[in-house]
Amino acid sequence: MSDSTPVEFTASNDSRQLLKQELAQRQAQLMQLTPASNPLERANVQYEIAEIMLELEEPGMREAAWGMTRESFEIYRDREYWEDAVRCCDVLYRCDLPASVPALGNGLWLAVTYPINPEVTIIMLNHLIDATPPKADGAAVAATVAHYIADLRLEGEKRDSMMFLTSAMLGKVAERHSNVNSQEAMNLWLNRLDLLNPKVFLPRLGQVIDAIVEGQWWYDREALRSRLPVH
Repeated sequence: MSDSTPVEFTASNDSRQLLKQELAQRQAQLMQLTPASNPLERANVQYEIAEIMLELEEPGMREAAWGMTRESFEIYRDREYWEDAVRCCDVLYRCDLPASVPALGNGLWLAVTYPINPEVTIIMLNHLIDATPPKADGAAVAATVAHYIADLRLEGEKRDSMMFLTSAMLGKVAERHSNVNSQEAMNLWLNRLDLLNPKVFLPRLGQVIDAIVEGQWWYDREALRSRLPVH
């Protein structure tokens, strides 16, 4: 094979068959749950089923995955399992249905507000970057927050490797936004867009999230904010 030959991965019949078996097992597990069962067990199983359905991508599965994941989100939200709630929003966004963009916004607010696994937060911010037009400032703000969170929430080698990744994300966004292709140009760009001060770029992310949620909030932000150690 020459170096220039593209390598394409296609799920083999075997791997699809394994996914279908896994789905059948999880669905059987779900059927065994009763109203007396622990709601968290139901939320976990439904989340796993939704992930498999998105992998299989058969007709009607995205809609079924949405319904189950939305219910799981509410179970996690009501128990304040914020990281699991954000993971549900990730699945809901990937369902690619009309309400998927507000789902992304709901997940982003929780992912930035609470100190969950920063890798999950960065995945959500990357979704926002991908969903934002190249010349819009929203992607620049999202990439800046990703870099800031990697620095803030991680330590040691994990911090170094994640900051390398978020630095590359920021560089890619700068290039597509303003054709930035040097460190000097990057410094000018960061200054011009006011992306060096968290007291400026964090509220701007909040404005972007407000815009994509369009009032479709699935929790009371003011109530949650009032209970934060610092607000």
